[in-house]
Amino acid sequence: MKRLFLGACFLLVMIAVQAQLQPVQLRCEFRKDPLGVAIQHPGLSWELKSEEKNVRQTAYRILVADEPELLSKEQGNVWDSKKIKTAASIQISYNGKPLQPGKKYYWKVMVWNEKNTASSFSTIASWQMGLLTDADWSGARWIGYEVLPDTSIILPFAHGNGKKDWGQRRDVLPMFRKTFNITKVVADAAVFISGLGQFEMRINGQKTGDHFLDPGWTQFSKKAQYVTFDITNQLQLGENVIGVLLGNGFYYIPGERYRKLTGAYGYPKLIATIRIRYKDGTEQTIVSDNSWRTAPSPVFFSSIYGGEDYDANNEKTGWDQKGYNETDWKKAIITTGPPKLVAQMAPPIKVMQSFDPVGKKELSKGIWVYDLGQNFSGIPSIKVSGKKGDTVRLRPAELINADGSANQKATGSPHYYTYVLKGEGVEEWQPRFAYYGFRYVQVEGATPEADNTGLPVIKRLQGLHIRNSANEIGSFSCSNELFDKTNDLIRWAIRSNMVSVFTDCPHREKLGWLEETQLMGASVQYNYDIAALIKKVVHDMIDAQTPEGLIPDIAPEYVHFDGGFRDSPEWGSAGVIFPWYAFQWYGDTAILRDAYPMMKKYVQYLKGKAKDNILYFGLGDWFDLGPDRPGVSQLTPEGVTSTATYYYDLTILSKIARVLGDKNEIPVFEDWAQTVRTAFNKKFFNTTTKQYATGSQAANAMALYMGLVKPQDRTAVVRNLVKDIRAHNNALTGGDVGYRYVLRALEDAGYSDVIYDMNNRSDVPGYGFQLAHGATALTESWAALPSVSNNHFMLGHLMEWFYSGLCGIRQAEGSVGFKIIEIRPHPVGSITTAHAQYHSVYGLIEVDWKKEAARFTITVSVPPNTSATIYFPEGYERQQIKIGSGAYSFTVKSK
Repeated sequence: MKRLFLGACFLLVMIAVQAQLQPVQLRCEFRKDPLGVAIQHPGLSWELKSEEKNVRQTAYRILVADEPELLSKEQGNVWDSKKIKTAASIQISYNGKPLQPGKKYYWKVMVWNEKNTASSFSTIASWQMGLLTDADWSGARWIGYEVLPDTSIILPFAHGNGKKDWGQRRDVLPMFRKTFNITKVVADAAVFISGLGQFEMRINGQKTGDHFLDPGWTQFSKKAQYVTFDITNQLQLGENVIGVLLGNGFYYIPGERYRKLTGAYGYPKLIATIRIRYKDGTEQTIVSDNSWRTAPSPVFFSSIYGGEDYDANNEKTGWDQKGYNETDWKKAIITTGPPKLVAQMAPPIKVMQSFDPVGKKELSKGIWVYDLGQNFSGIPSIKVSGKKGDTVRLRPAELINADGSANQKATGSPHYYTYVLKGEGVEEWQPRFAYYGFRYVQVEGATPEADNTGLPVIKRLQGLHIRNSANEIGSFSCSNELFDKTNDLIRWAIRSNMVSVFTDCPHREKLGWLEETQLMGASVQYNYDIAALIKKVVHDMIDAQTPEGLIPDIAPEYVHFDGGFRDSPEWGSAGVIFPWYAFQWYGDTAILRDAYPMMKKYVQYLKGKAKDNILYFGLGDWFDLGPDRPGVSQLTPEGVTSTATYYYDLTILSKIARVLGDKNEIPVFEDWAQTVRTAFNKKFFNTTTKQYATGSQAANAMALYMGLVKPQDRTAVVRNLVKDIRAHNNALTGGDVGYRYVLRALEDAGYSDVIYDMNNRSDVPGYGFQLAHGATALTESWAALPSVSNNHFMLGHLMEWFYSGLCGIRQAEGSVGFKIIEIRPHPVGSITTAHAQYHSVYGLIEVDWKKEAARFTITVSVPPNTSATIYFPEGYERQQIKIGSGAYSFTVKSK
């Protein structure tokens, strides 16, 4: 009996211990249960959950199976890693049997803690493999409604409207359907599909998934992305129908309305493979070929820049369901597409939020302007009733003119959406293949209430915010209302410009300007889980690199701009800096391996263009605040920002070579960097005044942050930076490139009080000025000029300081993935409370501090398998304390 009692007690203790330690948040290639994983050795990650303090992982065991039932029996028939003694839990490379294309795999993990106590196994997670080779497409062909003649292909795209004799170049926006039969019970089914430029897929009358603007934009002359959907629950016994609608996207830009670019890879087309696995073990494959039927869709105009038109009278009721008569549809035409298909592994674009109007105003008969209260990236959605043939036009805008009408002057005009009613009750519609940045919608040809005009009646109008669906993983707030509003201002600009690339603006250009990726990278990463999206963006850079080694300012590079708008080192160096930042934040060495050849080729390109190791070209500190209208750098002379960035590239490459074990290259990059540093200081540093170049904020700050300043001169250069800011009455002058480094240099030197003084105001151009002038998203210019974009995220660098400076969430030098955390809060100005949280790859990091009288209280949470050092602010009794994982609260008194 005693033995039984002791055994029961031991079992209870073990259950309690296991409950205190549990692997959670299982991810494959940084995503939960992803579809379309096209890697033979995907990276597996997890976090630990424990109520205990100082918890560390010392070992793990991973099981992978091709049926979940096997995992329930603790059997990994595809991979059993056995017990591996390591603290690693990020991007553990799968090392089991060869993975089969299109197949779904299931996995779970258990861990051991610092006491060698085992957890229970995690819940089961999964991933669906993508297609790895051309053969895996099982003979699927690209199909279209019509084929664009080679003589009509326009590559690279023309900047602007192109040649007049090209004409309007309207194309047919087609729809496709294919019937197939299911005669047995389905175990699982998946479709692998790419539709260019954009597609929407439907099965048996219902849209598949909730994506918008699939697939992500790529350099279509080199590759296209395909999307994987699990369609198991959409299939039915008997006849099934797959239907696909296509829009133009960046694949074909017609010669009408506004367009930043004009070009054509080809007419819309698709390729698809459906794989069905039955419960009896047999399989069926359906592929795109000329047995598919096609017809024009109700969409009769589609332009990524100009908008979309839809005629409901051309709807083909039941076209995506069984029993439809398709005799008037023609056979699809076999055509060709991009030479390579790759899986879309980044999160898709989705409708993430809706806005109802906060007001509306009648301008004239049948013309109303609705105010949605927020400037955002998105589309309008309407419910409307009226007569057959009535036409409603929706004209979005981020600003309004003095008379209240929509103002598209700075954002690309005309851009609008047209809906032609079929006259059957209340009709609902929203665009499928275009979007814009807007706050207002001008409705033309309708009225919000029935009257004697006979016009259609808008029953409801909403704004639907679209963006990349990357998880939101950070938040910030403090007692300073202006800073909270500034945080929202920047956040809306990030949201509005995060799609399948990081755009500069969601209307006028929609192009992937690369400087933003590295300069705004930390701000975005504190707020959103963009690990998978970064991989896509980095591969866009790899595809865009020229044979000479140039990484152009935009990627994908649909158009070849001139001068600094194609070749600016502060932009192209994103190819070196952004992958390195990604490694630091997410611990992903694969992205470094993939990008390393591109990086080396790029710095060789820069070396070839240097004169005495100085780069005299580029846009410089774009949109800095000088005496003239913002544009190319005014305050910092040519060569400073480009050469400083060149040096920074080389220092990073020496670190990357060390991470990748490329020992021979380490001294090469170190010596090369030292040569550039010597040349930079000789050219730009005044040894008497201790100023760089003109002594601009950008020049001194970049030299400080990038390590160009000699140790004996750092204090003097920092003082000069602060002196310049104070001399400008605490006003900022740095631009797109320089301002981030001004903030970094000041924070690192302990001058967060200066950052506070610069930004806690609304009387001079800056964040507060923009808010005071009605901005609801960050604007392109510090002065919120109506003549430029009012939804741009290139100047949002202060957000990084909210997290790393004001709240103090940083990682130690040499740490990866916030494994070793530093908490260095800077309680400055009149701020009495601040709170921030960031969900790292290891788990939630949270800081909450309060300053009152002579006391400073800080509460922190540190995730398991990490450690932290808290550095208390200057002027308080305690200096620092090291802690392990867990929740802590400390109160210190002022000296």
